[in-house]
Amino acid sequence: MSAKTILEISNLSTSVGEEKIPILRNVDLKISEGETHILMGPNGAGKSTLGLTVMGSPAYTIDSGKIVFNGEDITDLTADKRAQKGIFLSFQNPIEVPGISMRSFLRSSLAQITGERIKLSEFEKILREAMALISMDVSYADRDVNTGFSGGEKKKAEILQLLVLKPKLAILDETDSGLDVDAVRTVSRGIKEYKERCGGTLLIITHNAAILESLDVDRAHVLVKGRIVRSGGPELTDEINRNGFEKYIDG
Repeated sequence: MSAKTILEISNLSTSVGEEKIPILRNVDLKISEGETHILMGPNGAGKSTLGLTVMGSPAYTIDSGKIVFNGEDITDLTADKRAQKGIFLSFQNPIEVPGISMRSFLRSSLAQITGERIKLSEFEKILREAMALISMDVSYADRDVNTGFSGGEKKKAEILQLLVLKPKLAILDETDSGLDVDAVRTVSRGIKEYKERCGGTLLIITHNAAILESLDVDRAHVLVKGRIVRSGGPELTDEINRNGFEKYIDG
């Protein structure tokens, strides 16, 4: 019995700004429940745009096509509604949120997603277990979200959100960007825990094969100039690491 399709993007084209500058062009992508997909491509290819569009960012206009999540057409849903349905996006450059502690932010987010206010004692157990998995000091729970965090700490905080919120689909936009080797290992461990504990589905946007070492990749895709120009198995990531994107850009 084949796995259920959790995300299906059909003929998706987007643009940005009043000038309607085209970004994505007729993108088709299908991801089954529990799979790990990798999205690669040169800078400016539209990889982050695809992640943000699936999440419902108002910065981009959908000119054609549709997005179906878990059997429901979500093309016109707002970002908060998509989050409630189980979509999570980690940002390439996580923003700071002064005045709101990590603890308050995560507890409130969990309540909005589940529709229930979780008991404080139960939430604290979930939070501490998640922080231990990524070697994050518990004192960070009392700090304002990402405020004064280093780049590596911000990325850890994103993975903490992933482990606490347990989304059905996690889109990770260059979560490994700017991290040293040890931090990449920590983040990679957190992603693996999410897969094993939550049975979640992953779409990972990355340039760094190191973050993939502990994961079983199902499919890889190459995005160039707003189009998916190649899809294949995990061996495609090895090819890109060896040869880069030149033949796809020139082709």
